[in-house]
Amino acid sequence: MQIVGRKEEINELQRIYDSSSSEFVVVYGRRRVGKTFLVREFFHDDFVFYATGVARGNRKEQLAHFHNRLIRYGSSDEQTIPQDWFVAFERLEALVEKSKQKRKVIFLDELPWMDTQKSEFLKALELFWNEWASARKDIVLVVCGSAASWMVNKVINNHGGLHNRLTCKMKLLPFTLSETKEYFESQKFKWDNLSIAECYMILGGIPYYLHLLDKNRSLAQNIDRLFFSESALLADEFDNLYNSLFSKSEDYVRIVEALSKKKSGFTRDEICKGTKLSNGGGLTRKLVALEQCGFVRKFKTIGEVPYTYQLSDCFTLFYFQFLKNGQYSDQETWMHLLPTSTCTTWRGLAFERLCFAHIQQIKHKLGISGILTNTFSYYSSQAQVDMVIDRADRAVTVCEMKFSERPYTITKSEWDKIEKRLSAVQQHFNRKTLFFAMVTTNGIAKNKYSINYVQQEVTLNDLF
Repeated sequence: MQIVGRKEEINELQRIYDSSSSEFVVVYGRRRVGKTFLVREFFHDDFVFYATGVARGNRKEQLAHFHNRLIRYGSSDEQTIPQDWFVAFERLEALVEKSKQKRKVIFLDELPWMDTQKSEFLKALELFWNEWASARKDIVLVVCGSAASWMVNKVINNHGGLHNRLTCKMKLLPFTLSETKEYFESQKFKWDNLSIAECYMILGGIPYYLHLLDKNRSLAQNIDRLFFSESALLADEFDNLYNSLFSKSEDYVRIVEALSKKKSGFTRDEICKGTKLSNGGGLTRKLVALEQCGFVRKFKTIGEVPYTYQLSDCFTLFYFQFLKNGQYSDQETWMHLLPTSTCTTWRGLAFERLCFAHIQQIKHKLGISGILTNTFSYYSSQAQVDMVIDRADRAVTVCEMKFSERPYTITKSEWDKIEKRLSAVQQHFNRKTLFFAMVTTNGIAKNKYSINYVQQEVTLNDLF
């Protein structure tokens, strides 16, 4: 299967493969984002050794599976399962040394699962790389994992034997809208940009979820099939997702559930109040882990609150809006929800998250992609502004984001609210020029407010 998107990652993997030195590559990112697919497709499964960790397996089970994979790839020591990881990696060395391939690619997938309690897996991996692999010129070691916080803390920011030993770190992100459209076109879908965007607002550009869609059905029919039918393929995905990424996932779920209840996000103190979790190092680690997996974003605000945490994952937002507790059981639930106010409210929230995932595209349309900027939100007792772009050219752009199936109409009451927000931002940036932009799905209806006050427009098509 052809790899869709991932152009920068492909170029980097090609550079690694063409290198004249041994290379240690870390690929990480949230579950279902396509890490394993990218590595296996790029290298055409042409590995001298490939093994993946055993989900929830203990040390003995991990070593037994590693042993079986060694045999599968030609190890001559078929009798005894290694008693520890040091022996396991010694056998891997012996296996690789027999290979006649010019570049010897070793792929260890789901590395966090291999590192069971008191297993000394990381020490053995450090020794394998530092004492043997790095001294050669022909090794490409690729390690991969979905538990992003583990990969960052234990491998990328390792303070032991792997400190500064990596030659490439690659965080795989969800598809952009453009890559999502490219995928649909490669699969012969006939959906328009609005349908693709709404799909993104539900599934978040996660390749595995996109793979489950049926091109012969409408988006609404697909969502009913995947989430609300009797045999819904993704009915249990939320629990599986969080349980696979986090040990004791209940606290992480409590955090994202609390954040799902407030559009503007929570301060740290508000998270503690909403979840009953203590405000200490444990909460910090959980918030960082959620950030690293892409479920939560921490952003600087201006006004009375220095930092706010906001739920950023579209799929998680969709779960809490429509799937939690199985409140909808009709097999055509989504078809029936589409015209309701509940769906309208969700669309507004989800479209904002889509916009924040495409800030670079918004800046490009505004003509400020070459200017140093800081993008955040403004919250005070006087006003709440979803997106403020503070620019190095002594200007500030305030963006208002609206989802509408028709050109959006700015009414007098709506403009009065916008004007108050602009005034609050202008008071804070009193020495900078203020610009106002609307980011909409289908443009703005022409009236005196849009003509006289909206200086720039960004439409959904611009985000592609």
